[in-house]
Formats: sequence, C-alpha cells, structure tokens
Amino acid sequence: ALMRGQVDRAAYCALLRNLSAIYNALEPALARHAGHPLIRPVHVPALFRTAALARDLALLHGPRWADEIPLQPATRDYVARLHELDAGRPALLLAHAYVRYLGDLSGGQMLRRVVAQNPALGGERGVAFYEFGDPAATRALTDAFRAGLASLAPDPPDADALVAEAQRAFVLHQRLFDGLAAETP
Repeated sequence: ALMRGQVDRAAYCALLRNLSAIYNALEPALARHAGHPLIRPVHVPALFRTAALARDLALLHGPRWADEIPLQPATRDYVARLHELDAGRPALLLAHAYVRYLGDLSGGQMLRRVVAQNPALGGERGVAFYEFGDPAATRALTDAFRAGLASLAPDPPDADALVAEAQRAFVLHQRLFDGLAAETP
C-alpha cells in the first residue's frame, strides 16, 4: 500500500514508530558488540537510522510520538528478540543488520521516492529515514556493507544459525507489516 501511495500519514507514522523501536534496540546492541568478529566488518554507524526516524516522526506526528503511537505486538516481540541476542548471542545481530540495512539501502530508496512525492506523508521533508546522502554516498555505504558481509567466514554452525536468524527476522517483519495492515483502513 505504501508503494502505491495508498497510506495516510497516521499509518505511515505507525510504520516509522515501530521501525524506530526496532532500531532503538538493534543499533545500541551493534555498537556494544562492534568488536565481535562477525559484527566488526558490518558495523557502519553511518547506516544507523534511529536519529533519522526520530526526526521524521517529530516532523510528521509531533514531539510526543513515542508516547502517542502504540507499538505492534510483533514489534515488542522483535525488540525482545534483539535484547535476547544482545545479552547472549550477539553474533546473530548480524542477521538483523543484514535484513534491515540492505532493505533500507535498496527497497528503501524506492520508498523514499514514493514518500517524497506524497505531500500527505511530508513530501521531501519527511524522508530522513531513507536518506544516506547522494546516490554515490548511498552506493558507497551499500558496497561497504556488502564488502563487510563478503569478508566474513563463519564456521558452518554459525553460518547456519545466521541464516536461520535472518529467516526469523523476515518472519518478524512480516508479522509487523501484517499487524500494521490490519489497522489501516
């Protein structure tokens, strides 16, 4: 619906609010474990989206967005999973970084154009979440993240665990999107 321009501002803010909670759990965890051999190559703070999401939400909803826009149950589950990994299996945070940041750098750029063309969603002012700089800078960040991934050499059990965790991340995202869609008129 967002790609078709059929989402109103409240629904868009609900999406951003829920993504904000995910990034607020993921990014500090990645920073805490930046020295881990499976995190270090993909720890690219220029990709962090927490501050950009806060800017968009403050602009589009107002300063009390965190208190006024509820979290989806799926988001609470996702955040709990990120905290669990942070505390006990930090290498698996890589799977969530992979799912989020590569999505933001690719499909997110298409969404940026859709949002920028829709005045009801803030137009050009409401796209900080999707901004990584000019196209060359965005490409450089994509290349840096992909190069970090390519440099990894996890042993087979770790590789299997990472694939399983990435699949879990996709399921968690699907549950989030389903929950948001159910609330959208």
